[in-house]
Amino acid sequence: MTVQRWTDEMLDELASSVSEIKDSVDGLRVTTQALLQLAAQSQRDMELIKQRQEENDQRFNVLLEEVRYLIRGSEDN
Repeated sequence: MTVQRWTDEMLDELASSVSEIKDSVDGLRVTTQALLQLAAQSQRDMELIKQRQEENDQRFNVLLEEVRYLIRGSEDN
């Protein structure tokens, strides 16, 4: 078995590679956090849209009942 000694150049290359990997992981971490924040905001937006839709549906139903009441009243006269 042959023993190979690490030269300063080899160690510098290894350190550079490790540094690049660390930078990549840090970049992925930042990207992941940003995506999670966007997903959470989208979820809040969707819940707000759903709530507004439910409120609009309730208003529509009230108006529909009022129209039906008025129609019944006009049919009686």
